[in-house]
Amino acid sequence: MDTARPTYLSGHLAPVPDEIGAVGLPVTGTLPAELTGRYFRNGPNPLPGQDPGHWFAGPGMVHGIRLRDGRADWYRNRWVRTRAFTEGAKFVGPGGFDRTAVSANTHVIHHADRILALVEVGLPYELTPELETVGPVDFGGRLTTGMTAHPKQDPVTGELHFFGYGFTAPYLTYHRLSAQGELVESRAVEVPGPTMVHDFAITENHVVWLDLPVVFDMDLAGSGGMAFRWDDSYGARLGVMDRAGKVTWFDIDPCYVFHVGNAREDASGRIVLDAVRYSRDSFAELWPRLGGVAGPPDAAGGATLHRWVLDPASGMVKEEQADDRDVEFPTFNEDRLGRSSTYLYAVTEGAVVKYDTETGASRFCDVGGRPGEAVFVPAAGARSEDDGWLLSIVGDHAGEGSELLVLDAGGLDFVASVRLPRRVPAGFHGSWIPDPSVTVSK
Repeated sequence: MDTARPTYLSGHLAPVPDEIGAVGLPVTGTLPAELTGRYFRNGPNPLPGQDPGHWFAGPGMVHGIRLRDGRADWYRNRWVRTRAFTEGAKFVGPGGFDRTAVSANTHVIHHADRILALVEVGLPYELTPELETVGPVDFGGRLTTGMTAHPKQDPVTGELHFFGYGFTAPYLTYHRLSAQGELVESRAVEVPGPTMVHDFAITENHVVWLDLPVVFDMDLAGSGGMAFRWDDSYGARLGVMDRAGKVTWFDIDPCYVFHVGNAREDASGRIVLDAVRYSRDSFAELWPRLGGVAGPPDAAGGATLHRWVLDPASGMVKEEQADDRDVEFPTFNEDRLGRSSTYLYAVTEGAVVKYDTETGASRFCDVGGRPGEAVFVPAAGARSEDDGWLLSIVGDHAGEGSELLVLDAGGLDFVASVRLPRRVPAGFHGSWIPDPSVTVSK
């Protein structure tokens, strides 16, 4: 690693300098013909010579691989051309917050015939299926907050649930898009102050909030990094909100959660939430590294899989650690989102892990490199919850090349890999968009 540069500009995190395209990518193994569509993955990628001051702050770049009928047709990468990227527009100005002046670097999703690049403090940016930037989306002027990078699409209704957090009141706002992409509900949720709310969960009838002690601090805003810090005095709690907007809060041991797995309601009406939990000490170790102080910032940093069981009837909460392995980026079959599910996938150093959340058993697959988030793609006519594939961009240990790895989600067995024409820097989140879903919005 180049010790003269921050860790987020070095090694396997080092940004690539340009946009390229390649066709006819080499494949090892056999790509399932059913995997016909596009895999897009987002992440920060500063311009040459640019130092954004934090791993989370670089402008977004989406990497795309087009698969069709057992072939890997193309790879391309494109910066998301937000106003911050093209014009140098500032997020905070004399008129307040400009939510188009953002990085759009955290996730890329598909909903209601739109492909959206997301970052939690700003508006989403629409992309074409070829990764060109269309522009910011405010849903007809109705969205006036940021949009979380982790919206949840209900697999039954098709609605997209999301939220925005603010640095001034209201500090948390819940939103709901119809299956057709219309913003049909916005509701302020009362919380004590501004915190970093990166993720949340939904069940069939509830929303689960994470109100945790990583707080926004205006005194840090000009430091060049991220203006958040741990604050023991804030406390830690989980909230269960019903459809009418009533929230029942549960105090929990101090912790932080970047990413949740699935949540569900059990037969007794309790809420069961699986998530990757950082203790106070593990967060204190990780947070400076994300800002480039020392060590690889994408390491799990002591985060482990936990389960909370919340009982709205009694007000009781139970917490237990499910595993002692350091993991991050939990994923699952999102056809089961908010409903009962058994399997959860995560990544750790050099491997993909599969959990059976009912028995506690786990399976470990060494992938021979540095895996990114493993996205589950269900098989058509799936015969079981884990009938499908996992897609992950894996960087080699030397930091010189990358591949799109396809695993069988049932046994974590190798299916195929696509050699990419360049190294893809470690990044954040992505989505599989099958061909029938890919249309250009009007």
